Amino acid sequence: MYALVFNKNGMENLKYTEYKDPSVNDNEVLIKVRIAGVNLVDYFTVVSMNVNPIPHIPGVEFAGEVIKTGKNVKSVKEGDKVTIYGRIFDGNCDMCMMGYETLCRNGGRIGVNTTGGFAEYVSIEEKYVFKLPENYSWELGSSMTVAALTAYHALKEAQLRLSDTLVVFGASGNTGMFLVQLGKKFGAKVIAVSRKQWLTDFGADMIVGYEDVYEKVKDFTNGKMADVIINSLGKEFWDKSFSVVGVKGKIVTFGTLTGAEIKLNLNQLYNKHISILGTNRGNRKDFLELLDVCRDCKVRTWKKYSLENGIEALNSLSANDRDGRIFIVV
Repeated sequence: MYALVFNKNGMENLKYTEYKDPSVNDNEVLIKVRIAGVNLVDYFTVVSMNVNPIPHIPGVEFAGEVIKTGKNVKSVKEGDKVTIYGRIFDGNCDMCMMGYETLCRNGGRIGVNTTGGFAEYVSIEEKYVFKLPENYSWELGSSMTVAALTAYHALKEAQLRLSDTLVVFGASGNTGMFLVQLGKKFGAKVIAVSRKQWLTDFGADMIVGYEDVYEKVKDFTNGKMADVIINSLGKEFWDKSFSVVGVKGKIVTFGTLTGAEIKLNLNQLYNKHISILGTNRGNRKDFLELLDVCRDCKVRTWKKYSLENGIEALNSLSANDRDGRIFIVV
């Protein structure tokens, strides 16, 4: 088969090349990859992360068709359209026992700690493979693993409630577009911090720019400010995030794109009873719920690349005019 492969870190070392066909043991599923979502984690997998195995195929988010199953596999069959739960877990540690596979003490990530989906075929243990509901597009199916699950888990952990006001920074990004849609499904009023007007079609009640977010949120909430803030962008927008959270509000973060080190005003934190919450991906229970909840979710696609041009797809993550998701079509 053909795949994107590297022997050591660095984009200059990523090649489109032939790679050995994956084998299938009794508990595994062989998937013909149809489409893969491109994420920043894929870029960092190539340039800086410790990975396994070497040579390595990246790709943490993908969907495809079942080609073959091991003799013990029961949940899917040949021809099924599937996606994957991307967190590796052992099922035995205290976090797994609590239902938090995403925090498994001995866990990892498919595409980082195992072979990923930037390939024609991939073999994966059955417990990570989930059949897609009817009418799922390939683009939506391949967005469940990271973009949608990260958003859904964050909103659940924040305990977003009916009629809450949710403010999403980076609302047009991979996770942002799902935060907007899922926030509406939770029954919240959603303010998208972005310059992209197409977010109204994704359910945003209001779209505001970064420069006047405080004034707009204050007017929208009659001075109460927001109940839940999602800031997946990091340091550069921390002060703006903190400025719009209301009494007993929550700030949720799962990204540090613009930096990780921030200054915190403890007086404001405790006087307003603000909670700061870190989240990461999601649990298998979340994933099952999400596959049902997100049947009518939308995905905005910016560009699609062939597997042969997958290196260009990764490099395009930094494009200033990026406006939607990037996919590799296999």
